[in-house]
Amino acid sequence: MPFSRILLIGNGETLPADYLAGLVQKADFILAADGGADRALAAGVTPDAVIGDLDSVSASAKQQLGEEKFIFVDNQNNTDLEKSLDWLVQNNCQECVICGFAGGRLDFTLGNFLSVYPYVKKMDICFAGPGWRIYPLAAGRKFTCQQGARVSLIPLKTCTGVTLAGLKYPLTDARLSWEHAGRSLSNQTTGTEFHITLKTGYMLVYVEEN
Repeated sequence: MPFSRILLIGNGETLPADYLAGLVQKADFILAADGGADRALAAGVTPDAVIGDLDSVSASAKQQLGEEKFIFVDNQNNTDLEKSLDWLVQNNCQECVICGFAGGRLDFTLGNFLSVYPYVKKMDICFAGPGWRIYPLAAGRKFTCQQGARVSLIPLKTCTGVTLAGLKYPLTDARLSWEHAGRSLSNQTTGTEFHITLKTGYMLVYVEEN
């Protein structure tokens, strides 16, 4: 079945119930990754499906949701995030907001940010948390935002042809090196949208939210 806007909930940091409820309102399908089912239920959110090797979801969550909602993937060579994204690609997902995959162990957080890059040309992906969103970028795109929001560009690989519009400090056909990632932090939006053009490279785009 094709999906449009997916909310993917992980088993990382605990999110405030009101924040998670706001994300749910904008999604048409809620997918929990393994123990993310318990995080969702604790916040009053009932996932439409739960996917993973199911080694961290609780027995009570399994009983509450019923076995028909569980998708078992027997693969120890990838993470629950990758299992989830593989399944979403197979089901023609167009947009995925990922929450609950940051916080806690820093190695897991960094690994999650990097592991989504094989999927960014197959669907629109962003990580979300209270007060922020992070977009893995491999091509240009337009962003909606709050005026005056902080925006930071973090190149993971040398980026070329970087042009910024709608930000306090614009760039035109610039080169951003991962070796000097600190130089492209703490820009600021001048309106309610901004644009990034990117010819080559990979970067994370941090956008502040209130």
